[in-house]
Amino acid sequence: MIRIDVKVPTPPAPRGIFFEAAVNTMKRQHAFAYFVFYKPYGVLCQFTDTGGRPTLSSYGPFPKDVYSVGRLDADSEGLLLLTNDNSMKHHLLDPGFGHDRTYLVQVEHIPGQDALAQLREGVVIEGRRTKRAHVRLLSTPPTVPQRSVPIRFRKNVPTAWIELTLTEGRNRQVRKMTASVGHPTLRLIRTSFGPLTLEGLAPGESRRLRTSELDVLLSEITRSAQRRSS
Repeated sequence: MIRIDVKVPTPPAPRGIFFEAAVNTMKRQHAFAYFVFYKPYGVLCQFTDTGGRPTLSSYGPFPKDVYSVGRLDADSEGLLLLTNDNSMKHHLLDPGFGHDRTYLVQVEHIPGQDALAQLREGVVIEGRRTKRAHVRLLSTPPTVPQRSVPIRFRKNVPTAWIELTLTEGRNRQVRKMTASVGHPTLRLIRTSFGPLTLEGLAPGESRRLRTSELDVLLSEITRSAQRRSS
C-alpha cells in the first residue's frame, strides 16, 4: 500500500511533532482507511480476546490493519474512529493538540453548580489535575438507543444527564471525574470526536468517512499543529 503524504510547510511543533497533511484528500483516502463505528455496550475496542468477549471483529467488515484511535471501556458506548493512518492517530490522541471529545453521561443524583464547576475547572485524578472541560447539565434526558443491559436503577436515587467535552483521554477519565465529585457514572456515550459524529449510525453500525468529513478532520489537525508550533 502506497502512502502519499507531504509535510505541512510550517515550523515543526514542540518535540519535533508535526502532521503530514495530504495535498489532496482523495489521495489520502486511497492511501488509508477511515471508519466511524458506533461501539455498542459490552464490546471491547480490539479485534481479539482470549476470554471470548465480543470484539470489533464481530462488526464491520474492517481491513485487517485498522485499529481504534483511543479506546472506550467495554461498558461505554459511542463513537470510535478506526484507521491505519498512524500520523492521524498520534495527533488525535496527543493531549498537546487538544482535540475535543464529547460525551453524554448519565450520573447518580443531580449535580449542583459546585460539582459542575469542579468538573469544568478540573479535578485531581491519581495525583494529576484534569484539563478544563465544557460541562452542561441537560434539562431533559437525551434521545439515545436502549442499552442491551439496562443501567442499575435504585428507587430512591434520582439520575441526571450531563454533556461533557474533554480535550484529553486518560484511562476511564470521565468515570473517575464524575465519581470524584460524588456522582458515579451509570451510562457513558461518546457522541463526537473532533468534527466527527454518530449521525446516521445505530449501535453496531459503521461507515467510511465521507470525503467532506476527512477534509474537515485534516484541516482541524493541521490547525492544531500550527497552533502548537506558534
